[in-house]
Amino acid sequence: MTAEATSERSRLTGALYDAGVTALLAFGLLLPLIGFLTVTDIRNELVLTTRWPLLFALAGIAGFGRLFYALSIEPWLRQRALRPAAVTPPAWRVVLGKWFVPFAVGFVIAYPAIVLAINGLGGSVKWIDNFGIQILIYVMLGWGLNIVVGLAGLLDLGYVAFYAVGAYSYALLAKEFGFSFWILLPLAGLLSSFWGILLGFPVLRLRGDYLAIVTLAFGEIIRLVIINWVDLTGGYAGISGIPRPTFFGIPFTANEDGFAAVFGLEFSPIYRTIFLYYLILALAFLTAFVTVRLRRLPVGRAWEALREDEIACRSLGINTTNTKLTAFGMGAMFAGFAGSFFAARQGFISPDSFTFLESASILSIVVLGGMGSQIGVAIAAVVMIGGTEIMRELDFLKKIFGETFDPTQYRMLLFGFAMVLIMVLRPRGLISSRAPSVFLKQRKTIGADLVKEGHG
Repeated sequence: MTAEATSERSRLTGALYDAGVTALLAFGLLLPLIGFLTVTDIRNELVLTTRWPLLFALAGIAGFGRLFYALSIEPWLRQRALRPAAVTPPAWRVVLGKWFVPFAVGFVIAYPAIVLAINGLGGSVKWIDNFGIQILIYVMLGWGLNIVVGLAGLLDLGYVAFYAVGAYSYALLAKEFGFSFWILLPLAGLLSSFWGILLGFPVLRLRGDYLAIVTLAFGEIIRLVIINWVDLTGGYAGISGIPRPTFFGIPFTANEDGFAAVFGLEFSPIYRTIFLYYLILALAFLTAFVTVRLRRLPVGRAWEALREDEIACRSLGINTTNTKLTAFGMGAMFAGFAGSFFAARQGFISPDSFTFLESASILSIVVLGGMGSQIGVAIAAVVMIGGTEIMRELDFLKKIFGETFDPTQYRMLLFGFAMVLIMVLRPRGLISSRAPSVFLKQRKTIGADLVKEGHG
């Protein structure tokens, strides 16, 4: 037997051993979570049942995944690391980089028309609302947090607090004073920005893990205030009956003064859904436009300098206090816009919509997409939020794993798997390259060892 055959055999043996260990670990970890299930019987008593087929299937998937990684992905990663870096990008990447953004913008603008053409009026509400509007909300939140985390390098784990401030500001002012959506939208953004600056003052000297802990505490404080200030916020009961936005004063109702009657159309909830879709799309485009413009201004370059090296930033005479405050304020303002839209869209808000899990999801979108990359954040939001929503449509899996199987219960499991996969394949995010904000005479690629998020 040759040395090469011996090496190949030992590699296969090691891969099978790792796959077996992985399957056993997955079985042990998932046994109390998936193997056992408590259900309520006809006598209203809890009965312990088992789901062995589902448990063995997931353990087998974990084992085969580890085997595939050891035999295919790991050798490919090792060979890719040994290859010299390409001086010029391949032709397909140049074409993709040139046409992807115009195509994506055109697609999101035409998305309602595409859905209507495929599903008609009756079946389009779900696809425009649950996929289009929901994804765009997180795209906007991701772009707002990208200012704080991606551009300024300030780790913020309490971003959902500003989202909640915007939502509750709109709900309370709209119900108590009857202000319209168009007045409260900028007002909610200003109030959230005020709270962002208020958070920035006591944490100016903190960085890294300490800053993350303080922002996490701030998010929890806001949530607890919302829960316990029952007279103002309603506590766990939330706020219902929030006024909906109108089309230049025309409500989307079935009355004679409603949108459908005014324009001579048959009443359908799809009109309000399409209006909300284009509204959040306009807000998302506004967020992207302002962020791109700010990057090219002195304040944007100060954010990036602060991210790369705060000591060098101080030595250059940049006021780090004002720089941090502007980052927190701008990021919080866009969260306030998104929060006011969320309240207007739902018509009901409660503290359950503003938990730490929301902050973690938004931060994951920014990190997985590539910190500082607008396109990467948008792609990550589509994959993560769209993937979560599409799991609601996988009812055919009940025929495989049983009627009690609910695919939405495993969204966080797949979310964690996606994070691990990205960390292995693209540790700097989906889009690790970024054009420099300013350049001298000509654009040059910045080496990965000179910046934190990759090569710019």
